[in-house]
This record gives sequence, C-alpha cells and structure tokens, in this order.
Amino acid sequence: MTDTICAIATAPGIGAIAVIRVSGEDAITICNHIFNGKDLTQVESHTAHFGTIKDGDKIVDEVLVTVFKGKRSFTGENSVEISTHGSPYIQQQVMQLLLKNGAKAAGPGEFTLRAFLNGKMDLSQAEAVADVIAANSESSHQLALEQMRGGFSNEIQKLRNELIHFASLIELELDFGEEDVEFADRNDLKELVEKLQKALHTLISSFNYGNVIKTGVPVAIVGEPNVGKSTLLNALLNEERAIVSDIAGTTRDVIEDEIVIKGISYRFIDTAGIRETVDEIESIGIKKSFEKIDQASIVLLLVDASSISKEQLTKDVEKIQQRIAGKNKQLIIIANKVDKGDRTEIEAKFKDFEHVLMVSAKMLDNIDAIKEELYRFVQSGVLQNT
Repeated sequence: MTDTICAIATAPGIGAIAVIRVSGEDAITICNHIFNGKDLTQVESHTAHFGTIKDGDKIVDEVLVTVFKGKRSFTGENSVEISTHGSPYIQQQVMQLLLKNGAKAAGPGEFTLRAFLNGKMDLSQAEAVADVIAANSESSHQLALEQMRGGFSNEIQKLRNELIHFASLIELELDFGEEDVEFADRNDLKELVEKLQKALHTLISSFNYGNVIKTGVPVAIVGEPNVGKSTLLNALLNEERAIVSDIAGTTRDVIEDEIVIKGISYRFIDTAGIRETVDEIESIGIKKSFEKIDQASIVLLLVDASSISKEQLTKDVEKIQQRIAGKNKQLIIIANKVDKGDRTEIEAKFKDFEHVLMVSAKMLDNIDAIKEELYRFVQSGVLQNT
C-alpha cells in the first residue's frame, strides 16, 4: 500500500460539484503540487481550504480542498478530498494532474480496502459501506448504517467471548477431571450451551431478515389468466407498468417493479397466468411464474371473486400451498373484482380461508389494505427464517 491512489468519488455525469479523493503517504504532497492556496503540508488535519487547481500557469478550477492526516482519515492514511465544479471535463483534468504528479488510479473498492487493512474497520463494516451506498429504502439504510457502526461486529464479539469461556471450562474439566475439583456444574454447562444455541439462532435469523430488508421483500402476484394481476400491479405501483387488456394470457413473461412501504422495499413480480396451455411462449412464462413463487417471500394469489367457484378457489389455494409448503413463505389471497358480484355471496366463498383481502384493483378499492398486510408480515417477524 505504498502507492498514493486517486479516484472521482461522485457519480458520473454533470452536477454542481464533484469530489476527487486522494489517499496514501504522499497524498498531501501531491495535491500541494497542483493547489494554489495555503501550503497543504502545513495545515491542520480535518481543515478545508479554498484555492485553485493549476496546470502550470493555467487555472483549471476554483476548488475547496479538505485535508485528513494519518490515522484520523477514513482510510487510516493521509487523505485529501478535492471539491471541484461538476463538469466532467474539470474532473478529468484534475485526475490527469494527480496522475502526472505521482498518484495512481484507484481500483474498485480500494479506499475501503485500505481502511480495512489499516484497521479502521472490520470486514463486516467494510461490506456495510457498499450497502449504505446502495440502500434504496429507510430500513435498508438504517440496517447498513448500524452494521457500518459495528453493531453486527459487536454481536459476533460477544458470541466469541461466550464460546471462549465455554471452551475454557471444558478444557479445565478435561485437564483436572480426575481430581476432586469441579470447575463447572453440569447443569450450568447445559444452560450455557442452550444460551449459545439461542444466540446463534438469533444471529442466523437476523441475517435472513436483514438480507430481505437489504435486497427488498420479493412478492409474487400469481393466479389464473385475466383475473387482474397486471391491473393490481399497476394499482400497487400507482402507474401503468404492466400491459392490461381483456385478452387472457396477455402477460407472457415476468414483470418486476419495486415500491417502498413505510421504509421497507418490496419487489413486486407480476407473473404470467398459471393454466394449462399449448402456447409455447406462454408456457415459458408459466414456468417462470412457478420459479418466481419459489423465490418469493410472500405470494399474492389473485382470484376473480365475482366468478370463481368455491371448488376452484380451494383447488387454486391448495396448488399454491403445496408449492410453498415447508418453505417459510406467506400466502395472501386477494379476492379481486368484488365490485362485480354480490358481496354476501363472495364473502361466503372465502370465509373458510385465512389472510383474505377483498379488493377491486380496477377501482383502486382497498389497495392500501394489501400494503398494510405486507408491512404487517415483515414487522411481525414471520419472514425472519425465509
């Protein structure tokens, strides 16, 4: 890690400002060569200084340079951040000057790698940096932030300490077991083992739950053709995302989109209608539908409440239940098109089933109830073992 590295830290494109990061033993000296202002080698750490970037006698841009010295920086080594105007041309000019004066272009994740190697963060925290950057909801952001601050690492350390304590007791028993000395009561050891098992189970569950939050909760919308799956998806997304028509089998592929409900991201998957068909293209879509059911944490079974019989409803529900049996997935039955039939008769058909919601996707009736149910499932922790 003797090289001094540099990279543009802001996203590609034109903006008001851009930030160029430099890190390494010679970072301050290299930046000082191209900076016209205060002598950066003489300034205090964590200070910002206005000046210009120069290429010989030519001024490239007016900039704000922030200096971080040694272990007090993100990477644990001398670092400089140059805030320029957001022109891609200016960014490239500054990068070229840095490279010409001895810096090297950083590889992907190299700044975080240096922070890890310099002891500024552990591996768990290093992974969390990427998660913070990629977070697309409040929940995923808070989860990544907690991990970056060492929350997960602290739990691992606690567990490690308990395991070391347990191992030391066992070793003492093995070494001095024949002597009239008892270092640990058998019941105490049993309680300690149970405590460790519980801690491990909690840790595994938190990983599964955290992974769902980070990547988004996958929700598959399934059902017979033309029951309103695409209409429901559009209603949930508040936009015309999927093709909607009266022709059965219009959705021949899998359509995915994402929304955030109360800070949690949900990936909605509108699948092709599930039915027997001789159409080769539609068959591919139906096969993908079953694959998406396997990948989903929550399955929304959509049925036409106005026309489906009790027998067909039972058959459809059992088909999905068999598919998700033992896989810690949640099934919600969505009785759609309730505006087209007798409400009393419709409710009678569904009274023997759990997790049923009556909606009209076309009329946008009771759509919020679906969102509330999805949120309730996540908050209640039922997805922690998915």
